Amino acid sequence: MVTRVKSLTPPDSHHLNAALGWLGLGNWREANGELEQITQANRVHPDVLTVRLEVYVKAGKWDLAAEVAKTLRDSRPKEPRYWISLAYATRRKQGGGLKKAKEILLQAHRMFAREPTIAFNLACYECQLGDLKEAWKWLEIAFEVGNAQEWRLKALKDEDLKPLWTRIGGTV
Repeated sequence: MVTRVKSLTPPDSHHLNAALGWLGLGNWREANGELEQITQANRVHPDVLTVRLEVYVKAGKWDLAAEVAKTLRDSRPKEPRYWISLAYATRRKQGGGLKKAKEILLQAHRMFAREPTIAFNLACYECQLGDLKEAWKWLEIAFEVGNAQEWRLKALKDEDLKPLWTRIGGTV
């Protein structure tokens, strides 16, 4: 059964749109100010939480980002973007790290085996953990399930994968 979420109405919808506009301009502080004007009852609305997550990421508030991402992941477990966001924030939050982020994505991969971002991020984590063989395996999965050329180009720009750049470059 799908639970429908009631759409936001003015003025909260206006504040949310303004927050998105500020984020588009690269100003997370103003975006946060707009979110603070949303009524208390609507601050837990999934659309508001998704923008709040982006504000925390842009602000580098990783503990808060992980908390919001976990809430979104728990309420929408069939949306891979929230698993990815939770892993991303967990990697950076205090007490988090690569191994904890990797565990989140391994669980996500079991549910979303055709999501290239999950495999790509697992490749990054394995590479940073020093397991280049495992990193390459995950990278090959990302190439297979996604657009191989796009993911190769992305990999050649990602510092996490620097130890594999020569090998990746040889396959472009």
